[in-house]
Amino acid sequence: MRAVTVDSVPSAPAVREVDIPRPEAGELLVKVAASSVNGFDAATAAGYMRGMMEHRFPLVVGKDFAGTVEALGEGVEGFAVGDTVFGVVMKPFLGTGSLAQYVTVTAGYGVAPIPEGLSVQDAGALGLAGTAAVDSVNAVNPGKDETLLISGATGGVGALAVQIAAARGAKVIATARPGAEADFVTGLTGADVHLVDFTGDLEAQVRAIVPHGVDAVVHLAGDGAQLAGLLRPGGRIASTLGFGPDAVEGQNATARSVMADATVQTLTALAADAASGALRVPVTATYPLEQAPDAFAAFGAGALGKLAITCS
Repeated sequence: MRAVTVDSVPSAPAVREVDIPRPEAGELLVKVAASSVNGFDAATAAGYMRGMMEHRFPLVVGKDFAGTVEALGEGVEGFAVGDTVFGVVMKPFLGTGSLAQYVTVTAGYGVAPIPEGLSVQDAGALGLAGTAAVDSVNAVNPGKDETLLISGATGGVGALAVQIAAARGAKVIATARPGAEADFVTGLTGADVHLVDFTGDLEAQVRAIVPHGVDAVVHLAGDGAQLAGLLRPGGRIASTLGFGPDAVEGQNATARSVMADATVQTLTALAADAASGALRVPVTATYPLEQAPDAFAAFGAGALGKLAITCS
């Protein structure tokens, strides 16, 4: 099968022929129709995950997948050949990723049915970013009319977090440069979103909106310490970038480091919201599998939203 692989890290991903994986006990073999590029995939290729997770080479990269169940491993229940599913590869090692024509995934974790009304392309770009967005917003749990600053709002996770927080009634402040970035963020939701330009005086811009500081921060990009400094006394910050409790020691603030946990419950809820139109999957460009290296380059250059990959 064709797959996006690296033979060592760090190295640039390339499309090569590899063997079709076989499902082990408790696994599904999925024929992948769609996937997407995530920051985790770029970090893997760049070697940032070396020493943190086992790497098996040639390493097929990719976390998101959407497609059709082709075969069942021993003992699998609740799925049948022909089911359309999506999710996130949640194995404890790196090597059998989803930027490929086929992927094996654990049947009980990281996979859920695609509901009617959700396209396969959108499902293939929803799993990891959606889960990270939900888990990050939940970690700071903004109440109605509380102020939430989302740093990194123009990426896939941020674009979904903006929508999730706004739907909960939070007063969202989002980082975006004037022009295309600002238009992208304000177009995500019908709710008012206050924009601040992270290339300018961020503190002055935020304080002009909330002089006493924001109630909470979702840290997806930028300087975590600077963002924590914009919190009101007793404020909360959640970070996908490793900014945790030790970083705010001695401050009147709470910090949580978030790792996306793609449970069946989270995936099912995300898919239902996306199918109903309550949540828009922010796909801004689609690439065929053979052009996946171009998608990685565009991601590294700061592309907006999600970059989808068609794999079949």
